Amino acid sequence: MNLSTRQLRAFVALAQERHFTRAAQRCHLTQPAFSALIRSLEETAGARLFDRNTRHVELTVEGRVFEASAQRLLGELELALEDVRDHALRRRGRVAVAALPSLAAGWLPDLLARFHADYPGIVLQLRDALLDPCLDMVQRGEVDFAVAARRDDMTGLESVFLHADRYYLVCRKDHALARREKVRVRDLAREPVIHLARGSSVRKQLDDAIGADALTPLLEVEHLATAAGLISAGLGISIVPAMTLFHFQQAGLTIKPLQDKGLRRSLYLVRRKGRSLSMAAQAFYELLSASRLDLGP
Repeated sequence: MNLSTRQLRAFVALAQERHFTRAAQRCHLTQPAFSALIRSLEETAGARLFDRNTRHVELTVEGRVFEASAQRLLGELELALEDVRDHALRRRGRVAVAALPSLAAGWLPDLLARFHADYPGIVLQLRDALLDPCLDMVQRGEVDFAVAARRDDMTGLESVFLHADRYYLVCRKDHALARREKVRVRDLAREPVIHLARGSSVRKQLDDAIGADALTPLLEVEHLATAAGLISAGLGISIVPAMTLFHFQQAGLTIKPLQDKGLRRSLYLVRRKGRSLSMAAQAFYELLSASRLDLGP
């Protein structure tokens, strides 16, 4: 059945006005065009919906049966259109983002707060996770996009470069390296290192850049706060990117940039290939794209 909203609106107008001329004016149609619309509706319905003569217009029994349904359908359509308009105008919607823990804790909170202030009706969801879970959530459609590094298998994903994150040495203030003006990776070869877990983007890119056996690992940990505690206790040093440095800004520690120019962690906005974002997600994606991502000291 091919039933149009113009037919429904014409039917409701005539049922309420009980007058062809007034109903046609209400629908901004000429009376002949309005009458033709009512006839086409009756043909589609297979029943006479109005009894009319030169003086009166009344609903038939079938017309009264159809009246409640027509009003309900128009009401639901208006609600649906209003919902779409709210989403298009970003009055409503949902944004789900996955991010590496260092970004979720250090860089994203201010941006999330700014976005929420501008669009308070949009529901925000942040999933902080290591690299592989971040990208897996994008692949499965559980989040709109991720702020993360790349991995070898980027099947079904597309990425836009966001920032090259510089690496830093973290050590105790009484460590010999803390007194050096410049520190390079080769200066760390014999130092006990507090490494982040192999599943982290930091560890993967560090191993790729300098070689998995270039440093002497003492301990591997999952959390940056744990690494900070171990360094404070004098157990070793660590190499971490700028995005993570807020974890190490404490009285007993020194942070020094590594001078190796090629040592960088590249970060990206990652989304599913060939899939458009909702208006809400697109707005947040654009906000992140335009934001300066530099948290180094």
